[in-house]
Amino acid sequence: MRYSACIEYDGTNFSGWQRQKHYVRTVQERLEKAISKLANEDIAIVTAGRTDAGVHATHQIIHFDSKAERTDFAWCRGTNRFLDQDVRVHWVQPVAKEFHARFAAQSRSYRFIIHNKAIATAIFRNYTSHEFRELSIEKMQEAGQYLIGEHDFSSFRAAGCQAQSPVRTMLQFKLNAKDEWVWFDVKANAFLQHMVRNIAGALIEVGTGKRDVDWISHLLKICDRTKGSITASPNGLYLTGVEYPVEFSLPSNTKSISYWSE
Repeated sequence: MRYSACIEYDGTNFSGWQRQKHYVRTVQERLEKAISKLANEDIAIVTAGRTDAGVHATHQIIHFDSKAERTDFAWCRGTNRFLDQDVRVHWVQPVAKEFHARFAAQSRSYRFIIHNKAIATAIFRNYTSHEFRELSIEKMQEAGQYLIGEHDFSSFRAAGCQAQSPVRTMLQFKLNAKDEWVWFDVKANAFLQHMVRNIAGALIEVGTGKRDVDWISHLLKICDRTKGSITASPNGLYLTGVEYPVEFSLPSNTKSISYWSE
């Protein structure tokens, strides 16, 4: 039987999502160990998207195959019983054999949160990026519109990115602000390694006035990562949604972060 599950995790103390050859604490390693213990067999999981060290997720989707017979409730509660508190399974349900957490996904959504104040926060330091210079929300919002559509995102791609093509389709960009907090949401068919963090770095440069609004358009045209901005901190980045075709009948495709909402 094939199962799909929705995972939430605090990425602070993880070395990213993906299991490594030499032991480091990763989300995949912890989940596979917990599910395998519950199923009483070795379980390998496939994810919708790998996240870097320090990156969080409110709505990560996985799938796994198992011969074990468990109710959906037992899969969920039982797995959580064997997990550390910084990872939680929110639901598990059987899916068709054709379902694939990565290849069946139609889009992914991310949120990036910036604490825009002279002095950084102590309490939220692991969950937001910090920018001490005042940001222009209007300029950042205007600059972000250049990202919409199909583009070569080479200027926003990590040097070690293994994707075969740098072309992605940005479906949505939206920026909000409340008090000293600034956050933006992006939705695309898929993302390149460090793509959202590099976009965040570029938008911050626009927001502080270091770069003009149309600099984002320029970066998309020149396709040169060396001409781009610094890579923003992973702390403020969250995977918040994965969307699939309706025939798979999965629950809601997104889960927001309650404080930073419209």
